Amino acid sequence: MQNHPLVSVICLCYNHEEFVVESLNSVLNQTYKNIELIIIDDNSNDNSKETIEIWLKKYPNVVFISNETNLGNTKTFNKALQLAKGDYIIDLAADDVLLPICVEKQLNTFLNSKSKNLGIVYGNAELISDTNTHLRYYYDVNTEKKAIQKPSSGDIYLAMLNQSSMICSVSSMIKREVLNQLNGYDENLAYEDLDLWIRTSRSFNFDFIDSILIQKREIQGSLGSQFYTKLNSKTRKLNYSSYLVIKKAIALNKTRAENKALLKRLHYEMTKAYQSLDIWLFIKYIPLELKLRFC
Repeated sequence: MQNHPLVSVICLCYNHEEFVVESLNSVLNQTYKNIELIIIDDNSNDNSKETIEIWLKKYPNVVFISNETNLGNTKTFNKALQLAKGDYIIDLAADDVLLPICVEKQLNTFLNSKSKNLGIVYGNAELISDTNTHLRYYYDVNTEKKAIQKPSSGDIYLAMLNQSSMICSVSSMIKREVLNQLNGYDENLAYEDLDLWIRTSRSFNFDFIDSILIQKREIQGSLGSQFYTKLNSKTRKLNYSSYLVIKKAIALNKTRAENKALLKRLHYEMTKAYQSLDIWLFIKYIPLELKLRFC
């Protein structure tokens, strides 16, 4: 590359003692070398902190932050983001693994893109178990490991509203300008993905890289499995965050077509509230539905 911008990888760790070293090593093993690694442990209650500290003896120049209390993903990421100096940012969970070519392919896509307003690039991921067993691919692939049905690129705002395309968040690289404009992750939310995609796609383009860039670990109790648990406080918090994202998206919408697209996602979120027996949240969605239908 003629241009070698700095890439900041922010590795968030919470109870990832078993996997964190593999994750950290995957950052160091990238073919692209101008990388700043920032590790932050969110007050893990296993031996994650001690494991990281042992690893750091070989790499004393790597930045390490240890939270004294558990802050959650959004606040913890923003805390690390304040220290990051890179023009491009990767949010890496400490149980996931970057494949060696990941950063180089992501950065090449940014630098060679014809889009003047590219904010996020993302690719495919291999989903693996806690024992590194292959489970499946995030996007189904053919024999050449190319996506059978490619997700959206370009202006994907409508696709994000109506769920016609999904983003593999763990395979993404974010332009620093995006996070500056959004003031980082919304710290009022229990999870960041949906809000980030919707707010970013309102103003920036996305580009899909048709390559497997990372290994994403699926373990019991992962976030995606917790949206439907009945009468569970964490489920309520997660689904209420989705409600807040819907409200924010209504304010971003400019056309009836966008309202119609968001209505599809709202019905999906209402279903989650109903199936998790969160009747209070289900009722709160009704005024939003009326607003989308008639405004």
